[in-house]
Amino acid sequence: MSLSDLILSIADNKQMLGLRYAEWATRAPSLEADIAAAAMGLDDLGHSRVLYGCLEPLGEDPRRPDRETDPGSLRALPYFDEPWTEWSQFVAANSVLDTAFTVMIEACVGGSVEVLQHRLRKMLMEERYHFLHGRSWLRSGIDVEPLHRAWREAVEWFGPPDGETTQLYKEGRLSMGPAELRERLEELLESRAPEMTIAPSPCSAVSRRRNLPQRLKRKKPDPRSEPRCTHCGAHDAEVISLFGTQAMTLQYKCRRCGTLFEAIKY
Repeated sequence: MSLSDLILSIADNKQMLGLRYAEWATRAPSLEADIAAAAMGLDDLGHSRVLYGCLEPLGEDPRRPDRETDPGSLRALPYFDEPWTEWSQFVAANSVLDTAFTVMIEACVGGSVEVLQHRLRKMLMEERYHFLHGRSWLRSGIDVEPLHRAWREAVEWFGPPDGETTQLYKEGRLSMGPAELRERLEELLESRAPEMTIAPSPCSAVSRRRNLPQRLKRKKPDPRSEPRCTHCGAHDAEVISLFGTQAMTLQYKCRRCGTLFEAIKY
């Protein structure tokens, strides 16, 4: 795994996390939580753009040409594959997964790669609010199932002791390896990860990237597969971009009349 692969994985996870946050901007338990969800969603979408911008200076861009039309090309965790239906899922992602991504960014900033040191340092300061919000809701108590799932996917994403993350750590490009990343996450959240056996899995950096396209082709999340064209009314359109003028929309092109239009994702 190259460092560019890791940065792309962080960026894709940040992008999907931001979109999932945005879906709760009007569904959270309180007005304050609504506002927080919207603000954190915008933050993470912005952070993903910064991370994508780091790929070219790193000298390698692993993105494929079909990324704009193939959801399976995104290198994000399974936790983000489907919209969250419970607030506990939001809190688990906010407290555990968001903090896990921040810890990995911290390892990048502490490593030897200058472009990451300079561009990602401010991101750590902005993520401080995300951490405080997630930890506060976590302390109020949530369901165990989404919390354990978030922990497992976070630790598996860090990778096994002999995996690619360890190699980047040994080379000095990261300041922490899997064990140090897990320890740092537990320290921040003031709790221990559930007992688990970590082995190469679909959640780990390279395995997740290699298996995700095939997995999503078997179960492709396409809730608006037949949107109605706003001009001719036909239900025959293709997705031309996963993101429209708003985070909640997709961009389509009508095959019958060629009209470009948008429709909400869910």
